[in-house]
Amino acid sequence: MKAAVFVQPGQVETQEVPKPSIKGPKDAVIKTLRASVCGSDLWFYRGIAKRDAGSQVGHEAIGIVKEVGSGVTNVKPGDFVIAPFTHGCGHCQACLAGFDGDCLDPDKGGSTGYQAEYIGYKNADWALVKIPGQPEDYTDEQLKSLMTLSDVMATGYHAAATAEVKKGDTVVVMGDGAVGLCGVIAAKLRGAKRIILMSRHADRQALGKAFGATDIVEERDDAGVKHVMALTGAGADAILECVGSEQAVQTAVQLGRPGAVVGRVGIPQDPMMNTNNLFWKNIGLRGGIAAVTTYDRELLLKAVLDDEIHPGQVFTKEFELKDIQKAYEAMDKREAIKSLLVF
Repeated sequence: MKAAVFVQPGQVETQEVPKPSIKGPKDAVIKTLRASVCGSDLWFYRGIAKRDAGSQVGHEAIGIVKEVGSGVTNVKPGDFVIAPFTHGCGHCQACLAGFDGDCLDPDKGGSTGYQAEYIGYKNADWALVKIPGQPEDYTDEQLKSLMTLSDVMATGYHAAATAEVKKGDTVVVMGDGAVGLCGVIAAKLRGAKRIILMSRHADRQALGKAFGATDIVEERDDAGVKHVMALTGAGADAILECVGSEQAVQTAVQLGRPGAVVGRVGIPQDPMMNTNNLFWKNIGLRGGIAAVTTYDRELLLKAVLDDEIHPGQVFTKEFELKDIQKAYEAMDKREAIKSLLVF
């Protein structure tokens, strides 16, 4: 089969690789319908994060189940499914507590790269999320929104959930990539009254406003903090940190009122942080890997199917797998908010 493979920083290409097969009772093989490039993929593409040359890439997809292992009973061949990047077992303490992104099953890892014609998926029995019907029952726009439920919409929601966003809150969203924009959707979904998006790019600002942002702050660092304080007075009730850089985290903890909570989902890029800044204002800091299967089943899949949210609009360019290099380049150069791969 054909799959996207990391060659070296700045280079990914489509190569012929072995098709995945069932290797354990909890495995499934999925024929990919849609996949995508994630902002976190750019870390290895840009050479910031280390990745082995020759490894398959990608962790977001929807598709059709083709084969299942002997221990898989909740999905069957022919089912249309979301393939979350998490692989929760559904039985450990983390999964039962609603944190399947932190599943404790030692065998959960090892799924093949999702930017491929077929995916080998672990913990398929619980982690896969069934979509009613078949792909032909949905429009292209609906398929795009369903696609976001494999990662970015759930991750944006995780930022809002861990920041404890509630009805009537004032929320600041840091990051105008796909996750940050989905964080805007999530904040609105949870009842936020005012949503301040920190963004310097006109196209992303426009989409953020369409999703529910009420204010835009373009400045960064101290200037950005001052602007938010001018809008809010004492600061926001909740901050969604969807970047992961040291600058973003340091700024986030300055934006809240006393007792606010920062929901952090940006992948950390610096191991050090001065937590004393949290102490003096009773600021809470939470977040981590999203509980994708949990959120999809609890509310996000229904919200998409009910036409309540439209996160698929974050896909602003489409590519075929053979053009995977162009898909990465479009995001790296900010020519696309998010690149969709259509199979």
